[in-house]
Amino acid sequence: MKRLRERRLRVDLRDRPELLLSPAVFVVTVLAWEFAVPAFGIDDYVLPRPTQIFDALRAQLADPLFWGHLKVTVLESGYGFLLGVAAALVLGTAISQVRLIERTFMPYVVAFQTVPKVALAPLFVVWFGFGMTSKVVMAAVISFFPVLVNVIEGLRSADADRIQVLTVFGASRLQVFRMVRLPSALPFLFAGLDIGIVFSILGAVVGEFIGAKEGLGYLLLQTNYNFDIAGMFAVLVVLSVLGLIAHFIIRFARKRLVFWAEENRVIGA
Repeated sequence: MKRLRERRLRVDLRDRPELLLSPAVFVVTVLAWEFAVPAFGIDDYVLPRPTQIFDALRAQLADPLFWGHLKVTVLESGYGFLLGVAAALVLGTAISQVRLIERTFMPYVVAFQTVPKVALAPLFVVWFGFGMTSKVVMAAVISFFPVLVNVIEGLRSADADRIQVLTVFGASRLQVFRMVRLPSALPFLFAGLDIGIVFSILGAVVGEFIGAKEGLGYLLLQTNYNFDIAGMFAVLVVLSVLGLIAHFIIRFARKRLVFWAEENRVIGA
């Protein structure tokens, strides 16, 4: 049994060398960073060493207030992501199925997308206050467009021959949508979700930058005001891990629900 596991491990490493290369790059980068900072005489308050960042991260994880900030950001990004996805699904389906709706609303959607989202954050704070609502709206707005574009392209990518066959046999538009268009759109939808869920975290943090009393964005500003550069890096590490967890959740769901489809090019990045 042990030999069998070793043989499988060798095969996995041979077929997927990134399993070894990815952690190796991380280790080499961290070690180079650790020794390069004192070697080049860089002050710790300018660029802290990884060990200092780890100490700051450990101190934050031991602080109950940190977990409160983390919970707020997770809730803001989660609610905003769900709101943005719901709006994108409704509007994307309508645009892809009704030409009049596309011609009417699509120019406004594209024009809205060209507006820098950071510029909208102060308006959302004025309209919705300093609480969680303004951050949820910000997260929803940023995550909306990638999902929308992928929903539209996915629904339009359905096989025309299959649609024609179903139509000949008397299938309704709803049946065609359920049997052909929706399965064809699912890989595109998950590609948009993969981008949107990361963007939702970005939106929540940007909203916290503008005006908040809690959240990781607020904590990041506090460490900046206190000139705690190691603490700032520690918060950035937490945000990176949070984004990776969200990414892998979507990837896991995709493999479970859309296991038959090959990888599609991501649209709307």
